[in-house]
Amino acid sequence: MSHYHKLYTAEDSAVVFIDHQPQMTFGVSNIDRATLINNVTLLAKVAKEFNVPAVITAVETESFSGYVWPQLLDVFPGQQVVERTSMNSWDDEGFRAAIKATGRKNIIMTGLWTEVCVTWPTIEMLGEGYNIYVVEDCCGATSSAAQEAALSRMVQAGAVRVTTMPALLEWQRDWARRDHYNNLMGIIKNQGGAYGVGVEYAYTMVHHAPQSAIQPQVVAPKAAH
Repeated sequence: MSHYHKLYTAEDSAVVFIDHQPQMTFGVSNIDRATLINNVTLLAKVAKEFNVPAVITAVETESFSGYVWPQLLDVFPGQQVVERTSMNSWDDEGFRAAIKATGRKNIIMTGLWTEVCVTWPTIEMLGEGYNIYVVEDCCGATSSAAQEAALSRMVQAGAVRVTTMPALLEWQRDWARRDHYNNLMGIIKNQGGAYGVGVEYAYTMVHHAPQSAIQPQVVAPKAAH
């Protein structure tokens, strides 16, 4: 059976964050950059909740690209960032060692830019027997054409395209599983965009749960006429 005929789990997958750095972000034009940062941070927070190993890598940090986004670093405080000179992460011994150390073959791939720093390691890792799931809205390219060409090339090589929400929900899989349920819903309410707003509405207005706000809104009673 093909590995792609099975769903990945929190126990058999790892997530990779490649070059989420300022200089690379400046060149992104295929996706709204605030949305990109939000998606990456959301995926990272849920990966941490499910104890999915994460590999963070950066290229030429102090000479060109700048430090990894603080939003991402703050999810994994103290975790070593694999520093590289190579555009292709798989060319870097430290990156290869970090991937192998996870012990996982299902790799959830994100990064900047899609057409170079995501595509190249994806192709070579597929050749090494890894199963690669590219979270396309956690990746940024220099143009929409570059994004589509890169995704096409990776799919032709054997990768699978996914987006943020289904990528993270594949770890939960069943709402009857309660180990992570409340924390997952909390993350989604805070960072899940329109879906998160909908969850908050359902909790408070339908199920009459407490508001998520630290200081909940209080509606003053209307004066009687």
